[in-house]
Amino acid sequence: MHTVYEKCINKTCYNIGDMMIEKFLIDRKNIIEDSKRSKNILDVQKIINNIKEEKNTEKIVIDFTEYNPLHNGHKYCLDFGKNHGIFISVIPGPLERSGRGVPYLVDRHVRAEMAVRAGADIVVEGPPMGIMGSGQYMQCLIKMFYSLNGDIIPRGYIKEGIMEKVINSINSKNHIKIKPYNISCIESGEKLGEKLEIDNYVIASMSYTMYKLKEKLKNWGPEFKFIERIEGISGTKIRQGVMSGNFDSIKHMLPETTLEIFKSFGTDILDFVLERNEHRVLETVNSHNLEDYVSKNIAERLNEKEHYNSISEVKLQIPIGFSKNHIERTISKLEARIDRDTVSRYIENYPSKIRILKIKE
Repeated sequence: MHTVYEKCINKTCYNIGDMMIEKFLIDRKNIIEDSKRSKNILDVQKIINNIKEEKNTEKIVIDFTEYNPLHNGHKYCLDFGKNHGIFISVIPGPLERSGRGVPYLVDRHVRAEMAVRAGADIVVEGPPMGIMGSGQYMQCLIKMFYSLNGDIIPRGYIKEGIMEKVINSINSKNHIKIKPYNISCIESGEKLGEKLEIDNYVIASMSYTMYKLKEKLKNWGPEFKFIERIEGISGTKIRQGVMSGNFDSIKHMLPETTLEIFKSFGTDILDFVLERNEHRVLETVNSHNLEDYVSKNIAERLNEKEHYNSISEVKLQIPIGFSKNHIERTISKLEARIDRDTVSRYIENYPSKIRILKIKE
């Protein structure tokens, strides 16, 4: 599949905004179909085995990262992982909405190109993070790792006292349980601490999800490889630098391969930055049965107002949730317009199909 950028330089581009909407609706259709289809992943496993033979390695290193965009921290972890086997990157994904619920900077095909140029051997499509809760998309990711027979999971972590305990527990083949203000070891029952930095929380969540899915993940016990995160990188500043075209201000945080991709867009780079389909969100809140897409509590609050004229009005009406990303994820659910039962079936059936985004040549 071509990216928006590739289609435009090949002179087959029509209005870019229309194309982004079309791709969004295609993603929506695929999510609905994937909630129903039978599993078909053998072809991908054959491709992986062929690459293992070519590289004369037995191990599959697998990780998920949004690469929004791919920066030096991602490259550092990727290089670390590649020392242990072929590297598979799982990149979310359909609808192009991040775990924070907002549009990615660029589409997943561009991000897959960044991954391969940085050293990944295979890039596969991950779940639609923006319309799921963190526990839901973590469940999908772990099931994807299992389906791809991942042996090693490399993860960068932020150094903090509690994290040393978490790492020691995981390295001892134990699992981490995460509850509000209570991070503990499942096997020993020891309380390790109360809170974790977000990247560290993801590691603990992976461990907890593996434990909860252990009956489905027969005879699978991947090894974590931990590496301390490098400092001095800000995804927010990188995105701001890309949007303004001020690459000199961010080049110290990006691999040259990522810079090359951004510079290849030329002066039209803002045309390829993904945006929210605000018209579709307003159409949903003004004309649809909201309980199909969001909880009863949120639907009732939104229905208190007869008509909405802007996204900001909708956000102000959404009740505050436990997650700081709750409002943007709710907006993404209204934008996607996929009913909650379908999302549940999609998660239960995941991955019914594994889509390869890019293979290193």
